[in-house]
Amino acid sequence: MEKLDFTYIDTHSHIYQDDYNEDIDQVICDAKNSGVGRIYLPNVDLDSIEPMVSLYNKDSEYFRMMMGLHPTSVELDFQTQLNDVKSWFSRYSFSAVGEIGIDLYWSKERIEEQKKAFRLQLNWAREMNLPVVIHTRDSLAETLEVVNEFNDLRGIFHSFGGNEEDAKRILGSGDFLLGINGVVTFKNSTLRDTLKAVPLSKIVLETDAPYLTPVPYRGKRNHPAYIPVIADHLSRVYGVSADEIGRQTTRNAINLLG
Repeated sequence: MEKLDFTYIDTHSHIYQDDYNEDIDQVICDAKNSGVGRIYLPNVDLDSIEPMVSLYNKDSEYFRMMMGLHPTSVELDFQTQLNDVKSWFSRYSFSAVGEIGIDLYWSKERIEEQKKAFRLQLNWAREMNLPVVIHTRDSLAETLEVVNEFNDLRGIFHSFGGNEEDAKRILGSGDFLLGINGVVTFKNSTLRDTLKAVPLSKIVLETDAPYLTPVPYRGKRNHPAYIPVIADHLSRVYGVSADEIGRQTTRNAINLLG
């Protein structure tokens, strides 16, 4: 594994979005000053590709990219969408296929299209020997049904917030890690109790910025600089220092995402 001179990695951040247009340089500076030495950028749809690539080109040492079609972006013409998305793999190096998956929170209208798009993108990951970054919301059973059609996947279940049984089902379905973000800091979250049954070797840190801002900043725009806040909460779960949380989750991320 490469020698690293930083503590934290944000494995999932959308800071290429318009929310950061006015102060992106400061956002990056703050992240670096907080010990965040690498940020992974997941794609969402066809419109997000250019802003993501533009941010990557701004500092290709600091950023890494993922390429995929988010389930809430899947339309009836998903095959055309996927053709456009896949074409980018010949232009840039991507660390993962993501973020992809199934989301039934907003609507179940496109469930069959979402499943087909998910399955196709999992096949890309297999063909290109890449990990996957999976989004699942109100759809864990449906997501695992598709995942379990494969026996050689590795990746991250992004924004995990389930119970102990959910964690066991995910970790038993392949070589997966759980992406832990600001949800673990929320007052009413049961995630802290759930994670007591999950080895530290099975989690990575993420912000999902600009969403899911951790306490005490909840209600404001999220930042990669808040990764240490998440690590601090996890240090109480695992009984180790926040720096050790950072070191272990960074090793986990590098081992998976390269």
